[in-house]
Amino acid sequence: MKKSFPDKTDEEILGLRKRFYRFFTDIIMETIKIFSLTVKQVKNRCKIYNLSVIEEVEKSGRDYIIVTGHYGNWELAGAAISLAINHSLHVLYKPLSNKYFDRLIYKSRTKFGIKLISVKESFKKIHSLIGKKSAFAFISDQAAKPEKGYWTVFLHQDAPVFFGTELLSKKYNLPIIYISIKCIKRGYYEIYFEKLFDNPKNTQKGEITEKYTKRLEEDIINDPAFWLWTHNRWKHKKPKMEEKVS
Repeated sequence: MKKSFPDKTDEEILGLRKRFYRFFTDIIMETIKIFSLTVKQVKNRCKIYNLSVIEEVEKSGRDYIIVTGHYGNWELAGAAISLAINHSLHVLYKPLSNKYFDRLIYKSRTKFGIKLISVKESFKKIHSLIGKKSAFAFISDQAAKPEKGYWTVFLHQDAPVFFGTELLSKKYNLPIIYISIKCIKRGYYEIYFEKLFDNPKNTQKGEITEKYTKRLEEDIINDPAFWLWTHNRWKHKKPKMEEKVS
């Protein structure tokens, strides 16, 4: 946090850390709670605003991409969005090595209609779903491999970002919609949609990745406590003489 917010005092950083760990505990409990939530409870806990952004794209008959980060309760937000949209929501996930917990996570994430795509078969599976009223969700703030990621500056630090979202959006010209998740009180959230690109094929290399990364950064700066600081975002060091996109 100190590197991400160099202008904040030690006291302010300590306050943010305490708020984050309190929220982190809430997220664990809320994720467990999803197993017993009803559709009505999901909709009540996660209110969606300006759904018209999504509806406009769906009425045109196009598939699209949703991007967000590990901010707010992304699991609950995914459930609420799946219930609200008309397209099928497909989310990429990496199967866990522990089969028991993998089954639990799979059950939790698919309970409200989300369809999961293993990262190992993502490109092939997505290709088969194009043109079939599909929405693809990417949580795009995890650390990419240094040699394959797109390097940018994220919260004052060099960070490799996954480039697959940009590649897929340009290949199929899929509109990109950013999700902003706001915590209004413990266990309750608001979701706002923002179309970032309507015709990705017309963008420059790296433009899409920079845009959604900076948009997430804005949300984090607005209230840092609700981002997942524990997922070791800066574990990779930028190789010397590294190009912007490897």
